[in-house]
Amino acid sequence: MSEQEKIKVLLAEDHALTRIGLKTVLSRTSDIVVIGEAENGQDAIDKVQALSPDVVLMDVGMPVMDGIEAAGKLKVSHPHVNIIMLTSHDNDSDIFASLSAGAGGYCLKDVLPERLYTAIRSVNAGDIWLDSSIASRVVRLYSGSGAASNAGNISNLGPAGGSPSSAGNYSSGTGGGAASTGSTFTGSTFTGSTFSSSERTAAEAGQPARESTPTSTFAHHPAMPELPEPLSPRELEVLSLLVEGLSNQQIADRLIISLATAKTHVRNILNKLAVDDRTQAAVQAMRRGLV
Repeated sequence: MSEQEKIKVLLAEDHALTRIGLKTVLSRTSDIVVIGEAENGQDAIDKVQALSPDVVLMDVGMPVMDGIEAAGKLKVSHPHVNIIMLTSHDNDSDIFASLSAGAGGYCLKDVLPERLYTAIRSVNAGDIWLDSSIASRVVRLYSGSGAASNAGNISNLGPAGGSPSSAGNYSSGTGGGAASTGSTFTGSTFTGSTFSSSERTAAEAGQPARESTPTSTFAHHPAMPELPEPLSPRELEVLSLLVEGLSNQQIADRLIISLATAKTHVRNILNKLAVDDRTQAAVQAMRRGLV
């Protein structure tokens, strides 16, 4: 593969040792090359202007300008740049603020190298990539279940007015440490306004996520293609229960149908939505406004 064909990555991280480690890890691949480094958010903006990377690996907490603010500014000035937040912070406020700012991925720093490679390739292809534990929080928020259901006035996934967006898939992967499986979702990226700095400060101080209110509303993406085969009324019922997190047996009990019939409905839903598992179906349902 020629240098021109490789995925060009800019590292935005204020710790030199971390940058060295990342550069070493990424050098082991044949299709990814690090073309520059930045020490803070403003430096990252300047380097993007000068180097035109395909992907920016952005730390959240940096001096001068944090990664979330830098991501938001970059998506305005360079809407086609792909941004992955790579951080040790996994609080809800930072996660949703990053996605709102236009980041296409959110990885924890204990991510396995192979998963980091996958994240970079996925986001570069226009996909959204999240650690699986983070993806589950996103699903809970938008399904209106759990503590995150009171996080604020947020509707379905998709771009909010005027903010940059890109079509693609939504993937969740496995981080290091307590490993879990990942999945891939089809749809469009998260966009919108960032959370305010005061909300991030409150979350970092240990306040519950439900006490934080986002500054923007996500809207259903109007440009998503129609399903080749629409869901039947019964399948929509099943999908709604699936989004609530019910198992096949619980769906069968709720609708007074056999377990085999419930499984058939779920299988048909997955096929029609062109997804691989129930979590993917839930995200698709919320993005399309089906529930």
